[in-house]
Amino acid sequence: MSRLFSLVWSLAATVFGGSALVAVLVAGWVNAPAIVAALAAGAALAAPVAYAVARQLEQQ
Repeated sequence: MSRLFSLVWSLAATVFGGSALVAVLVAGWVNAPAIVAALAAGAALAAPVAYAVARQLEQQ
């Protein structure tokens, strides 16, 4: 499941991080700490989602 988790996480982290980045930029927070925090939050949020998706896919 490790390889599947890594694949799903890389896709989910890109989606969540990009969404958070767009939200930060639209809010007008155009500075490095806000951008890095948004990307880190997206990557952290993607981990449990990727785990759940990979687990479901492995069970099928």
